[in-house]
Amino acid sequence: MTVTEERARTYEVRTYGCQMNVHDSERLSGLLEGAGYVRADDGDTADVVVFNTCAVRENADNRLYGNLGHLRPAKMSNPGMQIAVGGCLAQKDQGEIVRKAPWVDVVFGTHNIGSLPVLLERARIAQEAQVEIKESLEVFPSTLPTKRESPYAAWVSVSVGCNNTCTFCIVPALRGKEKDRRPGDVLSEVRSLVDLGVLEVTLLGQNVNTYGVEFGDRLAFGKLLRACGDISGLERVRFTSPHPAAFTDDVIAAMAETPNVMHQLHMPLQSGSDRVLKAMRRSYRAERYLGIIERVRAAMPDAAISTDIIVGFPGETEEDFQATLDVVRESRFANAFTFQYSIRPGTPAATMDDQVPKEVVQERYERLVDLQTGISWAENKAQVGRRLEVLVAEGEGRKDGATHRMSGRAPDNRLVHFVPALRDDLPGGDVPRSGDMVTVEVTYAAPHHLVADGPALALRRTRAGDAWEARESAACGTGTSAASGKPGAVSLGMPALRRS
Repeated sequence: MTVTEERARTYEVRTYGCQMNVHDSERLSGLLEGAGYVRADDGDTADVVVFNTCAVRENADNRLYGNLGHLRPAKMSNPGMQIAVGGCLAQKDQGEIVRKAPWVDVVFGTHNIGSLPVLLERARIAQEAQVEIKESLEVFPSTLPTKRESPYAAWVSVSVGCNNTCTFCIVPALRGKEKDRRPGDVLSEVRSLVDLGVLEVTLLGQNVNTYGVEFGDRLAFGKLLRACGDISGLERVRFTSPHPAAFTDDVIAAMAETPNVMHQLHMPLQSGSDRVLKAMRRSYRAERYLGIIERVRAAMPDAAISTDIIVGFPGETEEDFQATLDVVRESRFANAFTFQYSIRPGTPAATMDDQVPKEVVQERYERLVDLQTGISWAENKAQVGRRLEVLVAEGEGRKDGATHRMSGRAPDNRLVHFVPALRDDLPGGDVPRSGDMVTVEVTYAAPHHLVADGPALALRRTRAGDAWEARESAACGTGTSAASGKPGAVSLGMPALRRS
């Protein structure tokens, strides 16, 4: 008996980690809904709980086993409940998860997420845990059904895996060597998303600017950006994340010359010390990194640049740390994701000598955060008085209800909280919808967001807003809260499989 022959079982997918995991979770939701499951309401315990894990941070294991422990009483009281663990931590620990948490029903890896519905059914019939980890990619994830969380913005994978050997990173060991999609497949998926109302896509890969090496075109990523500029109805294109060692000037030119490619760049620095970069096996040095930023800003003076930085890598001295602060001061990042180094078993850095004491790492981390916060605030203050077209977003402003504002993203990806009321001299009394475009004037800047407290200067209703409104209407029609935004179409990743 299949799931569809029983009552509709409910599911929940809990996601940890990077954008790649968020995108994979959309695939997992699509697979489950395609198999007849429905998403559980907020506050309800689902029949199937799926953990899509990350192995990058030190506490990943503790978080997983802590959450599994919290679910154990529910599982014991309801034997029909199923728990599945996938993602990078599952790829790394494999059978160890079932040994530590024998109430887990399914463990699957990063290379076979498409197997989840079959593994759940197999575990239910056999009444024993199913562990299936593949060492190489079975099916490119973009060929799998997708339950997209947003009707107006979407992730599009251009590649999976990574060929780098950074000593702090376990991702290449868990996701494998880089595999590139053909440009035609990527562009077909983008077109199909635009047909569904999507205005913004983010091209996603572990190292997007090495895209094309596998099929022999080192300039393929810049060409892909330019080709996105020819897609009618696609208003915003972003990408993440490039590696400084492979960053080429043709990509800068494509960003500057393609109108719908946003002047926003997230480029990980990790350290400003050449000695530490060498120990990390990051095949660039501070001078090259700063040179890229200089060329990006020469071509796009309004570019907002963000980064990742690790503090306390093994052997990092105060002099090394000062070199990082120097690069941060010179780069003037709009935003930085800062991390305290944590040992990841299985990486070369885990066994390096001169692990930096925790209290030293903490003190350096606080100094870095203080410096970057001041820079971010100054850069945001420069936005006050500017008029920005904001793509209205769903769930971006946690305090919107209390402040009577809405929230969205500027072209450079800055978060903007704004008053939804239109100027008195503008026609109509329309309220912006998620997916619509609103033109506002920035009145206040905080370190991590902008505020526009005057009335909106313009509202442009979009097909994306129509798609959002249709999703909300469908949600109300099924008796589910429209505010939750849970129901929505399951789209197919490859346009060749798209229903007409």
